[in-house]
Amino acid sequence: MPMNFLHVLPDPPAPPPKPNSDDDVISLCVAHNLQRLRGKRHLSLDGLARACGVSRAMLAQIESGRSVPSIKVLCKIAKGLKVSVAAFLEDRAFEGVEVLPAQQSKRLVSADGAFISRALFPYDTARQSEFYEIRLRALGEEVSEGHGPGIQENLVVAQGVLEVSVNDERYLLSTGDSILFYADQPHRYRNPADSEAVAFLVITYPERLD
Repeated sequence: MPMNFLHVLPDPPAPPPKPNSDDDVISLCVAHNLQRLRGKRHLSLDGLARACGVSRAMLAQIESGRSVPSIKVLCKIAKGLKVSVAAFLEDRAFEGVEVLPAQQSKRLVSADGAFISRALFPYDTARQSEFYEIRLRALGEEVSEGHGPGIQENLVVAQGVLEVSVNDERYLLSTGDSILFYADQPHRYRNPADSEAVAFLVITYPERLD
């Protein structure tokens, strides 16, 4: 008769401590990213210490979240790991350079298929500015009732012509022309030509004051 064995599972890892202050939030973010980046490069603490000139003890304190490094120390670690300093402050895996294959871009298409917007940035996190390629087929249009307060749109026409209406004002843009406006107003994009129009659009959100 076969015997049944009980498998004892290891205890689950303890949840990370909840941040109690801005310093805690920063230290936990830096700690997580330092551990991730060091592991990706298969570096021991001693190896990283030799590469960046920061002591092993200091690196261990930073990686465990017990210490918030100064900018000078963080710059040394970033140089040793060959990443941007900003890579330690991101809440996702980003080391300062990211290639976005065209076929993997996030696309938004209007109901009639006339308007296509393609995100030229990682779409999975909130950010203060967004960059899009937009395509509007011949004689097509896209209408917006307006976005949130303080949001700006900065558009440049890369191919064809585009009529941009903001409230009751119309602006006809040719290839190379650009326009900047507050997008919390009703606005419309219209292609008056018989060929596709292509433009690039930057949307900027107001800086949070809280």
